[in-house]
Amino acid sequence: MSGMNEPHTLAPWIQRQLTHLLGQRGHAWLLQGPSGLGQYELGLGLAQAWLCEQPRADGPCGLCGSCHLVGSHAHPDFAVLMPETVLLEQGWPLSEKAQKEIDDKSRKPSKEIRVEAMRDAVAFAQRTSARGRGLAVLVYPAERMNHVTANALLKTLEEPPGNTRFVLASEATHQLLPTIRSRCQTHAMRWPDEAEALDWLLAKAPARATREEAQTWLQAAGGRPSDALLWAATGLSANTWAQLPTALARGDWSGLSTWPPAQQLDVLQKLCHDLMAAAVGAPPRFFPAAHLPTPPRMGQLVVWSRELLAAARSVEHPFQAGLMQEAWAARTRQMLQARPVRV
Repeated sequence: MSGMNEPHTLAPWIQRQLTHLLGQRGHAWLLQGPSGLGQYELGLGLAQAWLCEQPRADGPCGLCGSCHLVGSHAHPDFAVLMPETVLLEQGWPLSEKAQKEIDDKSRKPSKEIRVEAMRDAVAFAQRTSARGRGLAVLVYPAERMNHVTANALLKTLEEPPGNTRFVLASEATHQLLPTIRSRCQTHAMRWPDEAEALDWLLAKAPARATREEAQTWLQAAGGRPSDALLWAATGLSANTWAQLPTALARGDWSGLSTWPPAQQLDVLQKLCHDLMAAAVGAPPRFFPAAHLPTPPRMGQLVVWSRELLAAARSVEHPFQAGLMQEAWAARTRQMLQARPVRV
């Protein structure tokens, strides 16, 4: 998001939400909703507008020194609290101490928001603004705070010193402490309509992408545009996605074999979801209905769903990735070839 210093780069449905939030009062906002709806982009836009030297009603000017400092990840009045893995993905610098520890291979980048980083942010909130527009703190994904880290934030979040404002962006607010949620004004992320999402996706996707491909990526992402853009980067075709359930039922894993284990598991969870929907007569969300096999009994699907959820807890650090994927393939084939018991 290094180009975030230009407000017009925001997706139109995120821009509308930014304009709405800037018209509200509050020192702490909690942006909530499933992944792929733009929590990070909205949170960053909100913080940038707070710090902007020439703010407009619809957001930051994108031209002042403050906006350029946010865009270059170097604003002295802006603290970003993220897991180190996310900081690296988004191009934000680590603290000098953390960078040295990782460079020395004494530890790996953290996937949680470390309590040391939170304590630094609490100390940051006590400072005087360097550029005279107050201080801003962005926490994303907020659910990556453990209880110790979250408790370190509570007092400052309730009574922030001076002109310090917080924006917490979360993709799983149920995992946050109730005391954190109660200290924030909440904003539920809004879903774009399909036509608007497709137009945005085609503008962002690789050249020569067709609307049919964009619809496939959006369906594979469950209607979440940012997640759909990740599918666009894989070059997923409409035919490959549609035929995937049939291929998996035959035991053909080739369509998934080149994808990371976490992405493979994500596909299986989506397939399980759609089969459960079909079992109760509801429309599928991720795959074309015509290409879904007959769902097995709901009880079998519930067991499979729990197995996939358990697998998700260790998918980033599998004991043996090859054996794990072989087991997934066999179990998926078993489920897709099962037939409901006729009474």
